[in-house]
Amino acid sequence: MSRKLRLLLAAAAVALMAAHGARAAEPIKVGFALGLTGANAPNGKQLLVALEIWRDDVNAKGGLLGRQVELVYYDDQTLPANDPGIYTKLIDVDHVDLLLGPYGTNLMAAAMPVLIQHKLTTISMLATAVNRQYHYNQYFSMVPLGPDPVHAFSSGFFDIAASLKPKVKTVALLGIDAEFGKNSVDGARDNAKQAGLTIVYDKLYPPPTADFTPILRAVQATNPDAVFVASYPPDTVGIVHAAREIGLKTKIFGGTMIGLLATPLKAQMGPLMNGILFHEDFVPAFDFPGSRDLLKRYQAIAKEKGGIDPLGYGFVPFGYAAGQVLAQAVDGTKSLDHQKLAQYMHSHSFSTVVGDVRFNADGEWAKPRYVFSQWQHLTGNDFGQLEDPKHDVVVWPKAYATGNLIFPYTDALK
Repeated sequence: MSRKLRLLLAAAAVALMAAHGARAAEPIKVGFALGLTGANAPNGKQLLVALEIWRDDVNAKGGLLGRQVELVYYDDQTLPANDPGIYTKLIDVDHVDLLLGPYGTNLMAAAMPVLIQHKLTTISMLATAVNRQYHYNQYFSMVPLGPDPVHAFSSGFFDIAASLKPKVKTVALLGIDAEFGKNSVDGARDNAKQAGLTIVYDKLYPPPTADFTPILRAVQATNPDAVFVASYPPDTVGIVHAAREIGLKTKIFGGTMIGLLATPLKAQMGPLMNGILFHEDFVPAFDFPGSRDLLKRYQAIAKEKGGIDPLGYGFVPFGYAAGQVLAQAVDGTKSLDHQKLAQYMHSHSFSTVVGDVRFNADGEWAKPRYVFSQWQHLTGNDFGQLEDPKHDVVVWPKAYATGNLIFPYTDALK
């Protein structure tokens, strides 16, 4: 072999090694969609910050598989119709390596067919029961409702209702006509019957509804002992105001009212929330490894940035935890292969800022971990009251309870 040929081969080998090294050093792209505008914006914005904190923490420790992590994301505007296109773009145009999200039941349901078609793995954020119709083994849900999310969402509400004296006999069910509302009301309907309650009102309202006063008057006309509501953030505000405007008279009022988890909306409603019994997935009393440090860092960022939820309790831990599960699966498999990642997630437990998490066959949590709380004795709209456990009182289950339910609802308004 001539000296010239040897030099050419050596140069080609060096170039090939350099190209391989460059590719190996390229960041690992994690793609997702979030509602950064529209109805989900108050929660989507804080989830984005949580994922940015997670990215920075991973990169500070050397990244994944020796490569830095990059987030590639789009605003789905809280419109389910946008998510199939977004996830197709993430996969076919952006060529992301890993996927998360989207956030929210309606949005995840819209994205699901794309993921199934491409045989890809994702961890949704706070989506409920999306996989009950598909049983897709590469879907995982970062929401602590356990293996039966449809019924878990309202189980505490009706457990409490069944235990009260004088006996609660009737209930009105109201929800948004969307995947989240349907799932929540479906579960509430079954739980109400199991608790021995008679359903006197059972309707879904169309999105977007602006004036809830006529709806609440129709609910009140049935004279229900309990009123269960499944509402998105803006709707929650309208429903709470309408309930106070008409002087809603019922013994229990609340449900899965997502707006009660967004601090700016809570500050807007203030004392109007007194007496409302509502589902929470994470409360200040929880102290899992790293959770308080995460929230402290998030709150500092929120204060500096402005325009986002200043506290972050209901959503930030779950966004960060979704990233933790993904990272632990990549580290455990030493791979970006989506089927290997899914197999690992099904067979291992994960240590996260929301506690230890293990998934069942449908990708739901194997064991639930959530509470029902009641707003009590709020006198103003300041953030100090909103994060004070004396006002945000956990009343179910007993293992996490920090106080007792004020019953009936009308007494909590005094």
